[in-house]
Amino acid sequence: MTSSRDLAALASLLADETRAGFALALLDGRAWTAGELARHGGVAPSTASEHLGKLVAGGLLTEERQGRHRYVRLADDRAAHLVEELAAYASPGPAPRPRTLRESSAAHAMARGRTCYDHLAGRLGIAVTDAMTARGLLAQDAGFALTERGVGWFGDAGIALTRTGRRPLARGCLDWTERRPHLAGIAGARLCAHALEAGWCVRIGSERAVKVTGEGERALHALLGIEPGKLR
Repeated sequence: MTSSRDLAALASLLADETRAGFALALLDGRAWTAGELARHGGVAPSTASEHLGKLVAGGLLTEERQGRHRYVRLADDRAAHLVEELAAYASPGPAPRPRTLRESSAAHAMARGRTCYDHLAGRLGIAVTDAMTARGLLAQDAGFALTERGVGWFGDAGIALTRTGRRPLARGCLDWTERRPHLAGIAGARLCAHALEAGWCVRIGSERAVKVTGEGERALHALLGIEPGKLR
């Protein structure tokens, strides 16, 4: 049983703005160096190392060293799921108005489509989730579950659903811009990886934003009936 002390200790890891900023940055699924996160957070390297030590000790991050570099990433999909859902609950109202054109463009790109750790989010993630549900590939009546037809759809599309560990095949993840759940789990991760590998989507900018290519529009229309206008 989790004690109140354990829960408070976990909550305290993200109660600091710098540590919370690190966790949000790591939602892109990449491994970052301590120096990169220090620059991202606008703090001294020594301060970043202290914060990262707490996040690693608390189990939210994992680290590896290569030479003199220290790389950190979110510990697993459960940690990413926790951060994304907390971000959704932390912003119950309208997003603050962008102060510059650059901020406005970045916010628009992130809302249109992005990665959430290793699966698709934003309007793109919701469009895919809705299309799969409408076609009977995904059931949402009692949580998220791939139907038998859905498992077959992945096979027909050439997307392997290799089960590893205890990660569920499909899971809903609350989208912090759309306020609705998008597809996560093994199915969400494999679909996102395939979309990037096949050139359906490309990463843009230095954040998590992705853009659907012309090839991706054609593929998603053919496979899921998604109109290109919903992806732009």
